[in-house]
Amino acid sequence: MSFERYYPATVNDPVQAAFAAEVAAEMVGADNVFAPCEPTMGSEDFSYMLQVRPGAYVQIGNGDGSHRLSGHGEGPCMLHNASFDFNDELIPIGATYWVRLVEKFLAR
Repeated sequence: MSFERYYPATVNDPVQAAFAAEVAAEMVGADNVFAPCEPTMGSEDFSYMLQVRPGAYVQIGNGDGSHRLSGHGEGPCMLHNASFDFNDELIPIGATYWVRLVEKFLAR
């Protein structure tokens, strides 16, 4: 077996991760923010960015699957799955989150 390491581990900066979680909690309530989350084995090219600048890789989630149209398979599923169906209702939440992150960061 040959194993090639293409991506380094994606490791959030603790200060930036706490900041990102704080902004999210202000928007959707602390009960809806899962931080810190369990580590995963997925690879992510954002890991290269985090080697250069402190930051945090965050996930918005995709809901419980009730938004899915028929023909998209069962239940909620992760990205890179043939049955993935993006929850368009999350667009305003995601866009607002990025704006609030910037506003709060620049206000410091």
